[in-house]
Amino acid sequence: MEEKKLDLNSIIGFVLIFGILVWIMYQNQPSEKEIAAEKAKKELVAKQEAQAKADKTKTAVLPVAAATPGDTVQLAQLQKTLGGFAYSATLPSAKEAFTTIENEKIKLKIANKGGYIVEATLKEFERFKKGSGQLVELIKDNNSNLNLQLLTTDNRTLNSKDLYFEPTLEKIGADQVLSMRLKAGANEFLEYKYILKPNDYLVGFDIRSQGLNRVLNSAKPIDLQWDLKTYRNEKSIAYENRYGQIDFKYEDSKYNNVSSHGQGKEETPEKVSFVAFKQHFFTTILSTEKPFETSKLQSDDLVKDEKIDTVFTKQFRANLPLAFTNGEIDYKMSLYMGPADYKTLKAYDKNFEKIIPLGWGIFGWINKWIFIPLFGFLSSTIGLSLGIAIIIFTIMIKLAMSPITYKSFLSQAKMKVLRPDITELGEKYKKDPMKKQQETMKLYNKAGVNPMAGCIPALIQLPFMYASFQFFPAAFELRQKSFLWADDLSSFDSVVKLPFTIPMYGDHISLFPILAAIAIFFYMKMTSGDQQMAAPQQEGMPDMAKMMKIMIYVSPLMMLIFFNNYGSGLSLYNFISNLITIGIMFVIKNYIVDSDKIHAQIQENKLKEPKKPSKFQQRLQEVMEQQEAAKAQNKKK
Repeated sequence: MEEKKLDLNSIIGFVLIFGILVWIMYQNQPSEKEIAAEKAKKELVAKQEAQAKADKTKTAVLPVAAATPGDTVQLAQLQKTLGGFAYSATLPSAKEAFTTIENEKIKLKIANKGGYIVEATLKEFERFKKGSGQLVELIKDNNSNLNLQLLTTDNRTLNSKDLYFEPTLEKIGADQVLSMRLKAGANEFLEYKYILKPNDYLVGFDIRSQGLNRVLNSAKPIDLQWDLKTYRNEKSIAYENRYGQIDFKYEDSKYNNVSSHGQGKEETPEKVSFVAFKQHFFTTILSTEKPFETSKLQSDDLVKDEKIDTVFTKQFRANLPLAFTNGEIDYKMSLYMGPADYKTLKAYDKNFEKIIPLGWGIFGWINKWIFIPLFGFLSSTIGLSLGIAIIIFTIMIKLAMSPITYKSFLSQAKMKVLRPDITELGEKYKKDPMKKQQETMKLYNKAGVNPMAGCIPALIQLPFMYASFQFFPAAFELRQKSFLWADDLSSFDSVVKLPFTIPMYGDHISLFPILAAIAIFFYMKMTSGDQQMAAPQQEGMPDMAKMMKIMIYVSPLMMLIFFNNYGSGLSLYNFISNLITIGIMFVIKNYIVDSDKIHAQIQENKLKEPKKPSKFQQRLQEVMEQQEAAKAQNKKK
């Protein structure tokens, strides 16, 4: 028999399958166009920063020395520079000083100069690994600024970050309330009010003005300029950086984000009710009761070389104009600084949980209504270790899907029984492909076999597979939780550190991806023979048998390469999932599905009156007949 060569259709089919798998795993990776534009964007950012510095020299900057009370000469000099806000420089608070407020979860340090948070420490979480002794600090060492650009009635442009606020700390009930006032007089001021409740990550943050009608130009909104350079907190900087982005929600509850990769990614949404500077497992969210009418949001990737750029991951910027109402500013807002944990965020009832990337459409629904409740029940309610919880979670999901697996295998078994008849039709109508297709459809109908029955169950399982790719990287519960040799289920489980870096693979060897790759290999080896027997080669169609032979080796290789830097929790899930599938298929094949009974049933069906074909089959038959008629007409010509 002449050996068939790998034809063009087979190659095309293989490339399509390979492309789909790569897309699933690397949908968030930057494009070549984005990488090529990086240098130009960097130059643009440098120019903008240079221009900003130049502009800053034109605006008023507070002198280092505050005015001496009663010194009218110095006060007059300050008024030339600061206008109505010269009064703030005459107060005792006009100095480099700080006020600290804290509860069980978070510690905040607020500076007199600028009145904004200069340090934000999460007291329950450590950087990089458990036991590192380094607490997660979202804000420190001038990595963040919050500034109001103030336009005055005497045509000055002042920056609140350069001016001194007067702090007043009081306790109202169990709440700590810190008022920071930038004063233009005894009862004329711009106020930041911070309200910290016990055992909470959410900080009340109000901005309002009082009696500044004569000082501030209310013809234009005040620009709230907020920026944050995010510190690296996880073991894998590449993995952490992949999930960093700006998220925002519109007033009507619609949600969007600024792409997580590339330089100068920018959006200008309107009617925004919150803006989130999201890292992988932590986030800072500024929300407002009165939506921002306009906004300008920008995200820049700071990781160019993973071996060099190891301190910061992203540069986030937000420009949020604050509108005047009756000549005054009055915005009731809040700042969330804490873990990007779905349950924690959802508890605030502000739609904060939408920043967790659970996937769109059906994938998000599966995660929201199945994966999160089930995994939460196993890990929190029952109190299992996270590794055991993943194993039991996987078993439950696979058992729930086993009827679908059974349907798929049963369809393959039926098609395998029909293969000799289909082969016979292929030889009989070798020179007439259209006739062969028509007779094959008649055979399927007569035998009571649906050739699509095996595809539909497989398609049903795909959303669950993709949902798992979204769920495990977003599962905050896995962070710094160990299992067997993996010290952190949210990061890679390195067992060997390589003295060199392999492109796409990395500089280490992770064990769970190796186990998952072996399981995939044996699963595909186990099922490929039945699939080939069930699906005989059709004229004009790719040779699926040859493609499956290739995929037996390609799929494990892809698992090995791409999952080496993924979280070990996801690799553990895939390893257990394939092991269970192998077991289920073994049981179905050897103890449930009886090929002899299937063969007898099909032969019995052939003797019965054929079932009425479905509308799809009727339509397909009509199309074939039309093509056959057109072919015959062309021959006559």
